[in-house]
Amino acid sequence: MRVTIENDANATALAELWFGHEKIRKIDTFVMVLVGEGIGTGIIFDGQVYRGEKGAGGEFGHMIAGDDAPIECSCGSRECWEAHASEKAMIQRYRRLLKMDDMKQADMDIGNLIDLAINGEKHALLALKQTARYLANGISNLTVGLSPQIVVVSGKITQAWHLFEDELARISGEVPSGLPPTELMPSSLGDSPTLIGAIGLVLARKFASAN
Repeated sequence: MRVTIENDANATALAELWFGHEKIRKIDTFVMVLVGEGIGTGIIFDGQVYRGEKGAGGEFGHMIAGDDAPIECSCGSRECWEAHASEKAMIQRYRRLLKMDDMKQADMDIGNLIDLAINGEKHALLALKQTARYLANGISNLTVGLSPQIVVVSGKITQAWHLFEDELARISGEVPSGLPPTELMPSSLGDSPTLIGAIGLVLARKFASAN
C-alpha cells in the first residue's frame, strides 16, 4: 500500500491552492498561516509547496516574536511566534484575565472562548485581540521576507475575523514603502482544511498514476 506523508500546514496550503477562495486559486504565490494549538505556515511558490532543505521550510512558528509569552512553544521557548499567537496562547491569556483555577483551566476550549468573544464577553474579546496583534506582527514579517500575493489565515480564530480584521490589516500592513501590497484574507474552507488537502494529495497521486 502506498502512503503519502505531508505536514498539516503544507496540506492546508494545498487545500487552499486547489479548493480555496477563487482569488487564491488564480494566483501562484501565497502563504497560508494555520492557527491551531501551534502555528504552521505553508508556502506556495509558483504553484508548488516550498519545503526547503529536508522538508524543514516554512517553520515560521518558531521565529522570534518577543519574550515572556503566555505559554511555552512546543520547542520549549517563550519567544516563538507560536507561544504568542496560537490558540493555546489565547486560552492562557483568558485564564490569566479571569485568574481561573486549574480545575476550570482544564475545561477551557478554544471554540467556547471564540463564542464568548463573538458574544461580547470583555475578557474573551481582550484575549482575542491581544493574540491577533501578535498574529499580525508575524504576518508582517512574512510579508516583508516573502512578498506573497496573498496571506490566507486558517483556523478556528477566523470565526471571529470581523472582530480583529481591521487591526490585523493595519499592523500586518506596516511594511517598508515600495514593497508590493499583500492581501490578507481568512480561509473559506471551514474547520477541516488540512483533511481536504490530504484527500487532494491522495487523489492527485491516484490520477497521476492512472496517466
